[in-house]
Amino acid sequence: MDRTEPQLLTSVDAGVATVTISHPAKRNAMTAAMWRSLPELLERLAADPAVQVLVLTGAGDTFCAGADISTLREGAEDAQDLAVAAEEALAAFPRPTLAAVRGYCVGGGSQLAAACDLRFAQEGALFGVTPAKLGIVYPSSSTRRLVALVGPGTAKHLLFSGELIGTERALRTGLVDEVLPDGGGLDGRVAAYAAVLASRSQLTQAAAKEFAAGRRDRDAYWAGQARSSGDTAEGVAAFLERRTPDFTYTTGPTG
Repeated sequence: MDRTEPQLLTSVDAGVATVTISHPAKRNAMTAAMWRSLPELLERLAADPAVQVLVLTGAGDTFCAGADISTLREGAEDAQDLAVAAEEALAAFPRPTLAAVRGYCVGGGSQLAAACDLRFAQEGALFGVTPAKLGIVYPSSSTRRLVALVGPGTAKHLLFSGELIGTERALRTGLVDEVLPDGGGLDGRVAAYAAVLASRSQLTQAAAKEFAAGRRDRDAYWAGQARSSGDTAEGVAAFLERRTPDFTYTTGPTG
């Protein structure tokens, strides 16, 4: 495999799937082929019961510099449709997702990071939403997701100006959840946190993910899942017996 070619690399270890955006010649910018392949890749990972957590990151010292601008010559609207489809597939992934960000997280990179459940960043990372630099109308679904994450004021600042912000402001506004020091702190923290998530109940996580996204009509469904899965009884018994719980509920591809 030629690691210099633009591609999405995947590995699965101890319940954690890592998807790495790799396009070293252009700061991991996403080509049309990469946008197109991401939903299919996520579908395969969602169907794998061994995958309990998904980590999205970038190869080397940057996360993703956005869309490969040269592909926009083929049609900005078509390229945007591909990006939105990839973003929505990531947001709909049925298990916890975590973006591990270092370096540039700009444009389409910010779209992907915002679609993850959580974002951990290395100190010095830079974030930007840059359609105003290209005269592109940012998708309504992506705008709503950004507003829900950082509030209307910060969303407007990012969208109106296209300016980059650092990790301090990103943390303050809710664009990232944790900032780790340079020098290896990010990788260690992401690995440790992903391991914690993989050890927890997928039942709890799946229901929480739906409710946090605004779903209001599934209380009875999840109560039934809790009764039939045995996870609640196992969790209580493990707590009383001072042992690690053996949760058995598995989230399917559609949640």
